[in-house]
Amino acid sequence: MTGSKQSAPAPVPVSLVVHKQSCKLEVAFDDGAVFLLPFELMRVYSPSAEVSGHGPGQEVLQTGKRKVEMSGLEPVGNYAVKPIFSDGHVSGIYTWAYLYKLGRDEAAMWEDYLQRLDAAGHGREAGRDLSMTAKTEPIKN
Repeated sequence: MTGSKQSAPAPVPVSLVVHKQSCKLEVAFDDGAVFLLPFELMRVYSPSAEVSGHGPGQEVLQTGKRKVEMSGLEPVGNYAVKPIFSDGHVSGIYTWAYLYKLGRDEAAMWEDYLQRLDAAGHGREAGRDLSMTAKTEPIKN
């Protein structure tokens, strides 16, 4: 007995829908998970070298992406998609595993992004989107 565990295959999308009005990509996976990924989150966490660098510590903080739109979504083989963003960013290839990670870890990634913006002296027009606030905490008057 080797003691090694075989991992289950990564979930695969069964549906991808671009919602232009709400600026979200809806991704439904074969394990039943469904995520509504904000375009802004996808853009600021693009897996491209332009954004994530070529190694740890080389990430480039993305600012001014709150109103970014997705003007296209191109398939990349049978393992990924390449969004075309309205700010001209076209080099990120989002694998199925990365899209799943964005959906699963969205709240933590938003927090990290907002903290990095704050530390750099930047902000997002009026804080978080209402959809994100409603997801994580009650809306207060």
